[in-house]
Amino acid sequence: MSRIETARLGSEGPEVGVQGLGCMGMSFAYGPTDADEARATLERALELGVTLYDTADMYGMGENEKFIAPFIQANRDAVTIATKFGIVLDPDDPAKRGIRNDREYIRASVEGSLQRLGVDVIDLYYMHRRDVNVPIEETVGAMAELVQEGKVKQLGLSEVTGPELRAAHAVHPIAALQSEWSVFSRDVEKTAVPAAAELGVAFVPYSPLGRGFLTGAFVKADAELTKDDFRQTMPRFTGENAEKNAQLLAPLRAIAEARDITLGQVALAWVQQQAQIHDLSVIPIPGTRKRTRVEENTGATRIGLTAAELATLEPIAGQVAGGRYADMAFTSAGRE
Repeated sequence: MSRIETARLGSEGPEVGVQGLGCMGMSFAYGPTDADEARATLERALELGVTLYDTADMYGMGENEKFIAPFIQANRDAVTIATKFGIVLDPDDPAKRGIRNDREYIRASVEGSLQRLGVDVIDLYYMHRRDVNVPIEETVGAMAELVQEGKVKQLGLSEVTGPELRAAHAVHPIAALQSEWSVFSRDVEKTAVPAAAELGVAFVPYSPLGRGFLTGAFVKADAELTKDDFRQTMPRFTGENAEKNAQLLAPLRAIAEARDITLGQVALAWVQQQAQIHDLSVIPIPGTRKRTRVEENTGATRIGLTAAELATLEPIAGQVAGGRYADMAFTSAGRE
């Protein structure tokens, strides 16, 4: 298989593979992992031209950064490493989450990530979630200090609105905006996508496969997935919502069967094609722990959907039952 094409990570950022790899599930959130296969997946992704690897300090309370660190160190010149700060977990109760964006916390967080990753500089450093009690200008100002000190190369934000992105970008250039974006989740198109396009900010969609739901891998999380899988907490993947949403996959299934490709490839092709539709860099980061899935996912970068196919997928997001999270207050949509 040939290497995927590249796209620029923001107006001043590096060229990276037009599809990245979300590493969260390799040690966090989605149940048991085969560590050897996950490591092999990292290597296979690089062979295919995937160069943006995404993690966060809260994934397994630092364990995810430690897990991918040997791979990052061995391929330092070939990869772009992205990590995040801002979500605070309670070691005694992982279900409890807080948000911190203050300067003291940011400075402590970047040192922890640098140490766990075993690198001298983080290529792309994201604010994972917005603390509305801290002006975004103050947060980005503190992040900009890290750039000046050589600890971080590029800045990113996650789950912010268009106005928030503009306010942040006025303080320091933002290379990437990461938020959920898929054929099931399109709330970012209201203000965030237009602002990113206007400012030359790359858009990095997370969960472009709807956390696996768009691949047909499962229907009801509460009946099919392990008890430690956090998709059981998401309204659209449980109960009647899940059954209704599974029916919405019919247009994807029809396209997949007609083209002899997978459901996941249809969903990813739709996301990749938003780059042309909205005139900005779009670098989705589907997460996987299997080499075969990386091969399948990167194959989607070479699939162009027709206008007629796009039209059949257009109404889906408006019909999805249930929210992206049980509590949407921490998302951009919750502040629109």
